[in-house]
Amino acid sequence: MRITGKTEVYGIFGFPVKHSLSPLMQTAAFRALGIDAVYVPFEVSPENLDKAVEGLKAMNIKGVNVTVPLKERIIPYLDSIDKTAEFMGAANTVKNIDGKLYGYNTDGDGFVDSLIEEGIEVRDRKVLIIGAGGSAKAIAYALLKSGVNRIVIANRTIEKAESLADKLKGIGDVNTVSLLNINSVIDKFDILINTTSVGMEEDDPFLFDYNHIKSYMVVVDIIYKPFETKLLKVAKSKGAKTINGLGMLIHQGARAFKIWTGKEAPVEVMRKVLLEGLK
Repeated sequence: MRITGKTEVYGIFGFPVKHSLSPLMQTAAFRALGIDAVYVPFEVSPENLDKAVEGLKAMNIKGVNVTVPLKERIIPYLDSIDKTAEFMGAANTVKNIDGKLYGYNTDGDGFVDSLIEEGIEVRDRKVLIIGAGGSAKAIAYALLKSGVNRIVIANRTIEKAESLADKLKGIGDVNTVSLLNINSVIDKFDILINTTSVGMEEDDPFLFDYNHIKSYMVVVDIIYKPFETKLLKVAKSKGAKTINGLGMLIHQGARAFKIWTGKEAPVEVMRKVLLEGLK
C-alpha cells in the first residue's frame, strides 16, 4: 500500500480494540476499489473519548467505526444522528464532514442484509430472540422495520426482556418469555436468533434444550468465533438452516463503507479476508 499526502484516514474507536477484524475488512475494501485510504485501530478509553473526538476533527479523520464500550457514550459528541442511532441511543459509524460529525447505527440493518444474502425472507415471519442487550435491540428494531410478523424476546432476567419489549412495542408485535420456559414454545417460531455471548467458549452450557429445534427453522447465532457454536451444530443436525455472525459483521461494515465513500462495498473481498483472518 502506497501512502501519500492525499491518503485519507479512517479507523475504529474501541476499548479494547486489538481483537477487531474491521481493519482487515475495511482496508481490503479500500484496496479492492482503488480508494486512497487507510483504516487503523484507535484504542480509546471511555475517559479519553472527548479528547479522541476532538482529535478526530483536528486531524481530519474522515470516519470511524465505534465499538464497545463507546457506542452509547459517543452520542453526545455527534452533531447529527440518523433515526436508527437515535432509537438505539448508540452509534457504530461516524462520518466527519468538514468538522461536523454524523452518526449512524448499521448493526441491525447489517444483520437483516446477512439474512437476505442467505435467501431468508423475514417479512411475516415469527422470530424468537434470545438475549435482551444492545445486539438484541438493534436486530429486533431492524427486523420489525423489515416486516417481521412477531418477535418474542427470551432472557433469563425477564425484567430486562420486558424493558426492551416496551421500547419496541410502538413499532410492532413484541412479547417476552423467560428463557427457562422456551422449550415448550420454540416450535411456534420460524427464526431463532441467539444474541448472547453464550457459545463463545467450548464449555459454555446450552441455552435451552436444543433437541426442541425443528428442521423447518432458521437458527442464527451472531457469534462468529467459533465459526460453528454448539447451538448451530445441533441445529444443523436437526436439518435446520444455520447462519453464524460473520455475515452480520461483514454487512454492518459494508453499510459503514458506503456511508463513508458513497460506493457499494466489495462484500466478497471483505468476506475472503475475514475468513483468512479467522483461520
